Amino acid sequence: MKQWYEELFQNYGLKYDSESFTSGTMGECDFIESEIRFNRQLRILDIGCGTGRHSIELTKRGYKITGIDLSESLLNRAKEKASEQNLTIDFQQHDARDLPFSNEFDLAIMLCEGAFPLMETDEMNFQILQNVAKALKDKGKFIFTTLNGLFPLFHSVKEFLDQAAKEGDATCENITFDLMTFRDQSLAILEDDSGNKKELQCNERYYVPSEITWLLKSLDFKTIDIYGATLGAFSRKDTLTTNDFEMLVIAEK
Repeated sequence: MKQWYEELFQNYGLKYDSESFTSGTMGECDFIESEIRFNRQLRILDIGCGTGRHSIELTKRGYKITGIDLSESLLNRAKEKASEQNLTIDFQQHDARDLPFSNEFDLAIMLCEGAFPLMETDEMNFQILQNVAKALKDKGKFIFTTLNGLFPLFHSVKEFLDQAAKEGDATCENITFDLMTFRDQSLAILEDDSGNKKELQCNERYYVPSEITWLLKSLDFKTIDIYGATLGAFSRKDTLTTNDFEMLVIAEK
């Protein structure tokens, strides 16, 4: 039986690119470039690359990218977009819980809930982090965003999502947040690229900063910095608060 995140991204490449959360690509790539000091010799792994928006933009700027995703539909869209722009990008279909890479990349990025924290158990989410750590070289860097567990303690997730959404975006109903597991259950309602309506029971894990720090330290990351994640405007000056729906994590081995 397919999980909700597999169902969600079937036949969804065109709709995905029009979702409001995809509008920050340029600014996010600006931040990634500054973090690696514009070194175009570095190899970059884009985990949960989706339709390739970060992979394509970074390739246009002269970087060598490998983009991986679980969804064949999203990868096909990524390949189409790259081909339209005469770009050669190494897109591969993989499950982030089981990656074939070892000591190969200088930087891994995993943005906009690219894989983590969508998995159905904490152990599976941790497997993703383990695979990232294994894929990185010594001194490698890992930049990712994840859901901020401090946010639902102070705010309504539904109100936030409703305010952020624009017409045509997927919507969420019946949202509940479990204080024991820090998991949010919701009903996602959307239309795929063919106009078919889908209703999916979703389950996402929110993390608090101390958890992320401990998980990454257990994987031998030496420095772990956590900030607020403002769409399209990532910054080390953006101190994490309870008002941030997502947090930006920057870890180095």
